[in-house]
Amino acid sequence: MSQSVTRAAHIIDAIASDPRTVAELAEEFGLHRSTMFRELQALEAVGWVRKRGSGRYSLGTRLAALSKQALDSLDLREAGAEHVRRLQRRTGNTVHLAALMDRSIVYVDKADDESGVRMYSRIGRAVIPYCSAVGKAILADLDRAGRDAVLDGVVWQRYTELTIDSRERLDRELAVTAARGYAVDDREFEAFVNCIAVPIRSSMGVVGALSVTAIRMVADLDRLKAELPAMRETAELISRELG
Repeated sequence: MSQSVTRAAHIIDAIASDPRTVAELAEEFGLHRSTMFRELQALEAVGWVRKRGSGRYSLGTRLAALSKQALDSLDLREAGAEHVRRLQRRTGNTVHLAALMDRSIVYVDKADDESGVRMYSRIGRAVIPYCSAVGKAILADLDRAGRDAVLDGVVWQRYTELTIDSRERLDRELAVTAARGYAVDDREFEAFVNCIAVPIRSSMGVVGALSVTAIRMVADLDRLKAELPAMRETAELISRELG
């Protein structure tokens, strides 16, 4: 398996610089043409390569999209680092930065408040999209196909009595979220925590979201909503840096 993965990576590297035919690749890698053809078929099936009309293989659109999203996620953390910390100092609450990475939403940065209360979120951890404010802020900005991709395979687990537990309920929530321009987590994952989030966009569309999170005893949703102007300003500053 590891040999096959390594060979696939080398094939991709080869056609990235110069599209090749099956015969050319077979000769270069010392494989029978039928073996190389099966390798290319597998890579084509997942969208990593594509066959041109000339019979040559070049990089597929799926691989190009993955590259773009990976770069966006790295750029997002770098572009947002200073702004995330400034917003944390301004609000006094925990600020999260999450990125849309292919079919997943991942926390890429976090600035904690000074209360010392530990939260579920960790940099590098996947976001639960249907019961998090950053998840819903991103989903609300995606088209149907984009939402389907992110939600594919989701297990609708109820963490509290307020957790959204079906696609139908989530779609209704996302319609409201899109209309008002921000998302909320009203005790949906942890009963003592609430959160509010706004999307971050680049020239390619939504790439992530920014949130302010607080323990309910410290700041309820109404108090967090008062931070929306500062959050939107921060999201816009990050968007400008992304271009």
